[in-house]
Amino acid sequence: METELKKSPLSRSMTTASASLSMALLVLAILAAAPAVLRAETSASAAARPAVQAEVPVLTKATVPPVIDGVLDDAVWSTALRFDGFKTFKPDYGKDGSQKTEAYIAHDAENFYFAFRCYDSEPSKVKAAVSKRDNIFQDDMVFINLDTFNDNQSAFVFMLNPLGIQGDGMLTVNGNVEASFDTVWYSKGRIDDQGWTVEARIPLQSIRFPNRDVQTMRILFIRFFTRSSEQVSFPPLDPNKGSLLSQAQPFQVSGLKYKRVVELLPAFTFGRTQEASEATQGEVVRNKELDIGDLSLTGKLGITSDLTLDGTVNPDFSQVEADAGQVDFNRRYSLYYEEKRPFFLEGNDLWQFGGAMEEAPLMALVYTRNIVDPAFGFKLTGKITPRDTVAAIYAQDTIPRDPYNPEIVHLTPDFMIARYKHALKDDAFLGAFYTGREVGSGFNRVGGVDGRFRLSPLATASFHLFGSLTRDPGAETTNADHALSLAYNFGNRKVYIDLGYQDISEGFRADTGFLFRTGLRRLAAFAMYNIYPKSKFFQKIEPFYWSYHLYDTIYDMWETVNVFVLRFRLPRNTMVRFDGILANEVYAGKRFDQSGCGFMMESQLAKQVYVQARVRRTGNTFYDPADPYQGYGTQATTAVRYQPMDQLDFSLSLDYVDFFRKSDRTKIYDYLILRSRNTYQVNKYLFVRGIVEYNDFYKRMTLDGLLSFTYIPGTVVHLGYGSALEKQEWDEGLAGFAPSSRFHEMKRGFFFKVSYLWRF
Repeated sequence: METELKKSPLSRSMTTASASLSMALLVLAILAAAPAVLRAETSASAAARPAVQAEVPVLTKATVPPVIDGVLDDAVWSTALRFDGFKTFKPDYGKDGSQKTEAYIAHDAENFYFAFRCYDSEPSKVKAAVSKRDNIFQDDMVFINLDTFNDNQSAFVFMLNPLGIQGDGMLTVNGNVEASFDTVWYSKGRIDDQGWTVEARIPLQSIRFPNRDVQTMRILFIRFFTRSSEQVSFPPLDPNKGSLLSQAQPFQVSGLKYKRVVELLPAFTFGRTQEASEATQGEVVRNKELDIGDLSLTGKLGITSDLTLDGTVNPDFSQVEADAGQVDFNRRYSLYYEEKRPFFLEGNDLWQFGGAMEEAPLMALVYTRNIVDPAFGFKLTGKITPRDTVAAIYAQDTIPRDPYNPEIVHLTPDFMIARYKHALKDDAFLGAFYTGREVGSGFNRVGGVDGRFRLSPLATASFHLFGSLTRDPGAETTNADHALSLAYNFGNRKVYIDLGYQDISEGFRADTGFLFRTGLRRLAAFAMYNIYPKSKFFQKIEPFYWSYHLYDTIYDMWETVNVFVLRFRLPRNTMVRFDGILANEVYAGKRFDQSGCGFMMESQLAKQVYVQARVRRTGNTFYDPADPYQGYGTQATTAVRYQPMDQLDFSLSLDYVDFFRKSDRTKIYDYLILRSRNTYQVNKYLFVRGIVEYNDFYKRMTLDGLLSFTYIPGTVVHLGYGSALEKQEWDEGLAGFAPSSRFHEMKRGFFFKVSYLWRF
């Protein structure tokens, strides 16, 4: 459930456009055969699905529902399906866990019920904290992975720590958890003298499923142990047997009652911003004020049990908490920020495409933060047949005008995004994309196909081929360009290999996505060998090689990256890694050295203390298009999290970058960001948080306070205050602000939001 892909060598025989054309023809040949393959796969998979085999257990229907209190004393658990054959899949496969685990599942007409008994011989060492939902990934945990469609394409993921704090997401076809999914469910957990127990109730209205009288689903239970770095599952996972979901336990269920999902989510937001324009005797006079009060309405309608329509009018897309600061100076590419807005989060896993590789130039074809402030929007997600999935978004955006200069005209781009995906045998699929951004007479439209094929239980191949049509507003010509990617993956207990090829033409654009480089052909490779020493300290040793060789078609030049890594897995979720790097990059027609070395580590040092650190010393480039030059420097990030009690969390992080010009060893700049994030979680619904961030490069400090109450996703109250201080002061002689030796408040803001989820 982790990916750390890296990149590969390239032969010079692929330096011309004919090489890319041959790759494209190979993909087109596959696509030409796709209809026959699709029919064969569909009929074969249908034939391979017997009604219900004897080894498929039948789920118990609860006559009296359990009380969700974390105590397994309800009668239903004595008759529910019970699973206790958990085996490890980390650090090695197929071993007995150090502690016993039992999982239970039952249902009634409107809910699934789950329970875990997690034995622990040292209950005082169980790692758990009272926190907000989706903030439990450093605790002991259990996972419920529920594939309601039995198609091996995705699964709902429900996560619980020992105190019943929730996390949820979607398990993707690649075996990774996409944590953006949020839904309404109920849980409770307790730590006792035998370990810990949790119970959960998941309403059928919160998930999608086929509306049939009798159906087969799949379940995969997982438990994480923090202090021993173990991960166990039922059914036991075998690296020689294909995808995670294909190894999940099938079960039969009947009598599920589909109740049409109808939700309304009204919200009210008020914000006041004050900005300094002058100062007298050190006191800022805030005569630039902006008050914003907004009403918004979002709704959800279940068209069927597995297809939903969402709509929003004047949506509140304000962020409750500001993005953490990132180094934004001397960067070649734009910064990437995660999506946090609820309307766009559900169904985010559907935008993933075949042929994707880690750190490939086309990171996302759909990056919804490009939709800045829509006036309204619609979204359709779900299945139209048991094997056909669709997703679509339409939104009319507004490029916000300057709040202090409202006379500036703002634009209203239209966004149209569509995704189709057909499930083949096992975890294979074929799919198609369309994305468009229309602004007046200008547009960017991207269309294409993608897919994934399982070649064997150990190997997969995937691809995407997208074309873009782009016309800038006022232009008379339309540019047509392409992006092609082919990927191959092989993995067993000992060896993991990932190979890929990307070809992106110079003019390719994806205005709805995140694309950081064009004009390239690239071969990438990652190869890792797993060593399992007979040691309680060194649980696993992972030497690996990551490389890519890239031909820059704009400057007719080559660049290469070679990373040699030795990584150790230790108890307490500890990882230690050493890197050696031989690399260069092409920029503005010149080649710059990027070689160096690095170190990385993370560890839950104690129940209360988590640490993380990464340092690299490498060659670097000063990205001045007119006059770039060679440099070198250090990049460092560190983080410490201290939890002196279950409800208190102190986190401190540091980001540091410096740059020296190589020719004379002169320091050109250093950039430091310190961030302190401190939270008191009153209970699982209510927390108080204070954040202090200092940016030494800009001599700026921000202070943010937040009081937040979340009963269920959607029913929330947030009250926040923020202040920005800078080392500036009013200079009467200049009639403006000038540098100062101390901080003055230059901006402040107040924020209030309340929303309530009505589920009918």
